[in-house]
Amino acid sequence: MRNLVILGAGTAGTVILNKLRRLLSPAAWTLTIVDQSETHYYQPGFLFIPFGIYGPGDVMKPGRRFFPPGVRSISSVIDRIDPDHNRVLLVDGSGIPYDYLIVATGATIAPEETEGMKGEQWQKTVFDFYTIEGACALARVLERWRGGRLVVHVTEMPIKCPVAPLEFAFLADWYFTRRGIRDKVDLQFVTPLPGAFTKPRASAKFGTMLTAKNIALAPDFAIARVDNRTRSIVSWDDRKIPFDILVTIPTNTGDRAIGRSGLGDELRFIPTNKHTLLAEGRDNIFVIGDATNLPTSKAGAVAHFQTDILIENFLAVSEGGTPTSGFDGHANCFIESGFGKGILIDFNYDTEPLPGRYPFPRLGPFSLLEETRLNHYGKVLFRWFYWNALLKGHDLPLDSQMSMAGKRL
Repeated sequence: MRNLVILGAGTAGTVILNKLRRLLSPAAWTLTIVDQSETHYYQPGFLFIPFGIYGPGDVMKPGRRFFPPGVRSISSVIDRIDPDHNRVLLVDGSGIPYDYLIVATGATIAPEETEGMKGEQWQKTVFDFYTIEGACALARVLERWRGGRLVVHVTEMPIKCPVAPLEFAFLADWYFTRRGIRDKVDLQFVTPLPGAFTKPRASAKFGTMLTAKNIALAPDFAIARVDNRTRSIVSWDDRKIPFDILVTIPTNTGDRAIGRSGLGDELRFIPTNKHTLLAEGRDNIFVIGDATNLPTSKAGAVAHFQTDILIENFLAVSEGGTPTSGFDGHANCFIESGFGKGILIDFNYDTEPLPGRYPFPRLGPFSLLEETRLNHYGKVLFRWFYWNALLKGHDLPLDSQMSMAGKRL
């Protein structure tokens, strides 16, 4: 009997658990999944909570509901991984031996990494929306807010859901317009990037949209601190941007257990082979989703595309062979732009988002890099799709590798 241990029961961990349980014989393999939380969160839904579109009940379900029968589930904080002895140590001192390990511990916010961010104004005038607590606190404040300067701010890259800050700014424009106070709100989008997004063509598109929506863009802003007394953010070159409400995306880091294990980089993301998904220097540890240091988006779609590649390579390696499949960095995302419209982007390591049709070259039905109502419906319907199909590991008619079919150069 061989042991496969999966660390993390978020999107990546749960999807791959369901897929592998159907492939691996219970007589030959013991499958164990470990997570500190009993609750599974639909994290893309956090974006909608501050605007009253979703409530907490729309984004939370018991995690065990999505585990297949015949797996061992452990609810515990992970102390560290001991790769030299092929075991995972929990905070209670117990150990879990493994023959193969899949790390899906995700990413989390670390506001304490920026001076003053988690100061006296935290969740009073300074908020995140990457946690359920932050999103709900922000919802309560926005509901009664009557105007002023709202700054949407990205501390540094990489972050989970890289387009979410832009989506927040677009939805804020729609929200305050619907409430009839848009003329009383000064919206600003502050980023360390030279433009609105990481990819040039998409950055130009989103920059034009920000201008059209009267959202001021402040690029190349490397934050040094949050000044709680003056309610402003200050850059390393001493630029100051005041705020009445700061909606910030703090530094994102990997799980603390990765740091204690000595497996991560300075942000606790695991150096990972960008094609095979094996941890660098390890032949029995795979890494998936936000836990990797790969140069692609930290998003649920990426984790989904990685699962088939990882499974092929895991099966090959566990049978004594070498990895047979390569991940190409495929990512796609629906981007809510407000007023019942949305955008879809599809790209990989080598190809930036391009216009076209997706997933079928002629029929679409979705338009790439174009603002349409159908893309908005794709974003809205994704929540049902997530709970009922993707998380359960069902096979989907989407290629793990990005295709150029339907794209216009």
